[in-house]
Formats: sequence, C-alpha cells, structure tokens
Amino acid sequence: MTNSKIETFKTDNDINVVAITTDQMREVDRIAMEETGPNLFQMMENAGRNFALQAIEVLGDGWQKANIVVLAGLGGNAGGGICAARHLANRQANVQLALSNPDGLGEVPSLQRKIFHSTSGQEVDTTALSGLRPDLILDAVIGYSLKGSPRGVALEFIQWANKTEAPILSLDVPSGVDSTTGHSEGEYMNAKWTMTLALPKTGLLPEKTGELFLADIGIPEAVYANMGLEYAHPFGNRYRVPLSLS
Repeated sequence: MTNSKIETFKTDNDINVVAITTDQMREVDRIAMEETGPNLFQMMENAGRNFALQAIEVLGDGWQKANIVVLAGLGGNAGGGICAARHLANRQANVQLALSNPDGLGEVPSLQRKIFHSTSGQEVDTTALSGLRPDLILDAVIGYSLKGSPRGVALEFIQWANKTEAPILSLDVPSGVDSTTGHSEGEYMNAKWTMTLALPKTGLLPEKTGELFLADIGIPEAVYANMGLEYAHPFGNRYRVPLSLS
C-alpha cells in the first residue's frame, strides 16, 4: 500500500469509523479540555488503563510472568504509557519504565509518574536498557506530535526496541510514523499492535501499525458533532474494539 490517507475503518461488528487527521485530533482534544470535558487527566487515565488491558490481552495467560518495558517520551502519549505501567504494576506484573526526559514532563504526566513511584514497578535509566530482556515493549514515546524524524533519546528508544525483536504495542500511533500521512522520515517503531485513541488516524496504514485497536477515552459525541464529523458509537459494551480497513 502506498502512503495515502485512509478515510474510514470498520470494527469487528461492521460499524464504520471515520478516520481523522492530526489537526482534527488536536481539535477533538481542545474541545474536550476547554468546552465539554473530559479533562486531560481523565483522558490520560482512560488511555492508560485501556493500554494496560490491551497489553494483558496480547500477552495472554502468562502476562504476570512477562517482562514488560514501557518506553515513554513527553506529553499526553507519555502520560498514557506511564499510567499503563502503574496499572500493570498494581496487578503484580513485572514492569520497568524508561523515560526519555523525566525533567521535561508536563504537569499531568508528572503526576502519573509520581503515582507510578508508589507501585512495585521500577523506573530505569536509559543506560540500563541494554541489559533488559523484554517479553513485551509498550511504545509511548511519540504520539501525534511527531515533527520530522525522531532524534535524541526518542530515536535511541526506537532503535533499541526494534533491535530486541520483542513484540511492540504502540499507543495511538507507532513512534516515528506521521499520524496524518503514515509517512516516516526516519526510523519508527516496528509495532505488532497499535491501540489508537478516540478515533483512528488517517495515517494508520496496516503495514506500519500491525493489528489495530481503537480505545474509548471518554470523548462525548457532542465533540464530534461540533466538528461536523459523522460518528456512530463503535464500542457497544466494550472499551476497546479491533479495527480493519473498510
């Protein structure tokens, strides 16, 4: 498949789900945070809990014995990853968290980090990654805020994760992939699964995302109506649903 935008996906119940661009997703977040709610902490908590549940699902019966490494960058994507690490650690999973820039975290991700420190999970320095042997890597390094090719510690995270050959579960979009176009200027996470948030993004090309899932982070339908988007609630009695091309 060429790097062309995807317009719609469908769930396993054949519900069509519109795909949106990065700018549209920013507007979804803005309307939610400034007008309707939920606030950033609520959305981050919902994303992180779903991410943890998705990790448990892909690991299967041996999830509590698995070595799980969470890689987190900055912003809301990082906060979701840190939150997931906490939920996994609260369930006695073996979790190690590495942050690309601990001192650069915003207020809400920093709070998630503080809460994580009260669990059995371990925060490790980036220099310790070479000694880890993960059974699963959770990718929360770069979300839809990608600008250009990954660099610095974010690039080092991507290179390390891909080199381990451990399966990777990405949050929202594989790090290094443009969420609008699906293009990657540099290296990107070789995701086996991707759990995207709220609505799928137009750049979630199957060859970049692996198996794709959509997670509910609590956005009310009024947000999508405000933007003129056609929206049919895709979740039913679930909070995560598999997606495929329509």
